[in-house]
Amino acid sequence: MVKVVTRKYIGKQNVYDIGVERDHNFVIKNGLVASNCFNKSHSTAYGYVTYQTAYLKANYPLEYMAALLTANSNDTDKVQKYISTCLSMNIQIEPPDINRSGVDFTPVNGKILFGFSAVRNVGHNAIAAILAARDEGGVFTSLSDFCDRVDLRTVNRRTLESLIYCGAFDKIESNRQQLIQDLELVYDWAQSRAKDRATGQGNLFDLLGVPTTTDKKTANAFESAPKAKPVNDYPPQEKLRMEKELLGFYVSDHPLKSLTHAPLLTPINLSQLGEQREDAKLCVVVMLNNVKKVMTKKGEAMAILQIEDLTSQTEAVVFPKIYERISFLLQVDVRLIIWGKLDRRDEQVQLIVEDAEPVETVQMVMVELNTQQVGNIEELHRLKTILQEHSGDKEKAKMPVVGVIQSDNSRKLVRLGWQFCVQDARITVQALQNARFSAHLRSLTGG
Repeated sequence: MVKVVTRKYIGKQNVYDIGVERDHNFVIKNGLVASNCFNKSHSTAYGYVTYQTAYLKANYPLEYMAALLTANSNDTDKVQKYISTCLSMNIQIEPPDINRSGVDFTPVNGKILFGFSAVRNVGHNAIAAILAARDEGGVFTSLSDFCDRVDLRTVNRRTLESLIYCGAFDKIESNRQQLIQDLELVYDWAQSRAKDRATGQGNLFDLLGVPTTTDKKTANAFESAPKAKPVNDYPPQEKLRMEKELLGFYVSDHPLKSLTHAPLLTPINLSQLGEQREDAKLCVVVMLNNVKKVMTKKGEAMAILQIEDLTSQTEAVVFPKIYERISFLLQVDVRLIIWGKLDRRDEQVQLIVEDAEPVETVQMVMVELNTQQVGNIEELHRLKTILQEHSGDKEKAKMPVVGVIQSDNSRKLVRLGWQFCVQDARITVQALQNARFSAHLRSLTGG
């Protein structure tokens, strides 16, 4: 332990952290310098900040995660990671709401509400105009009410479309396509009313100064608002696609959530990739976010993919031989089953793709077994023999087999190991049925 005895300003000098004998800005006894003083002070500061953030996360998780999402709202990868963290902490993220959202991510009733500033095509001036109109006149009750009260010179048609597509008007009208159709008429109607007000041509009640209740005022103001013919809403997948385009990720739902049997096929998710052995055979269910085609030095085509599941995003590589076979499947926003192995390069984890299929085409073999069969060695040996006969080429055997163990009071699903995967699920089921096993096919989508 050393003690600083003097301190003198000597102008600008190079400063080093450790083991410097001269030209340091702290001088100690016997002509030596204070080594480690710089990084000790910094480690103390970092330790204090770490303690503060850990305290906030432990004691104010909702507020802490909302602030973290706001601070990183421009980094899609980090936001998705933090949203996954929120879900693991049982904190729900709600999509934007035209009547409740503020500028940033906001804690509301035990949930985190998406902020307007993270919605593409919605600028700061438009947000200010929306919040000002809401503060002055209360909640918006309809699309026509909204368009009539906000400044349409600031909140333009593109901004309104973005708010509709991302779900901000869902609490007013859940049919987003109906709102888009209505917007074509309502926007021009509201502009015309704004022009009339600007030239002094208010409605009859405004000119006479007749007091009216809020309900009557609303009815009088918007009974003439045009409305398009009724239309069906966009398909769920299309709504999610547009939502992700504007928010950067899925918030109200996720295309993979409907795959109720996915855990039977894929025992791991993308957030667990780094924990796997490099020689392990892996299978993941993912959304394909981006496809970058690359040419090798030999002039062969390959691809680098950006994939995501409910927990994380990562990169996957498709080398030329595999790319030639599956390139037609590699389309953005497609749900895929990917088989592959792990690769660690430069401390980065990548998935090397060996095969892929659309989730809609994958079928699992389900084998119903009672407790007597499970305890019968001969029966299990018969089952094992049939499955091994239909595994064929181990590199091509990808269809999983799931045992359904039925007892008096319970029903348990058990995914058999990779060594029991089969090449043709339909032929395998037929062979099992011929051997008097109760077997059937089940798709990943629940059928």
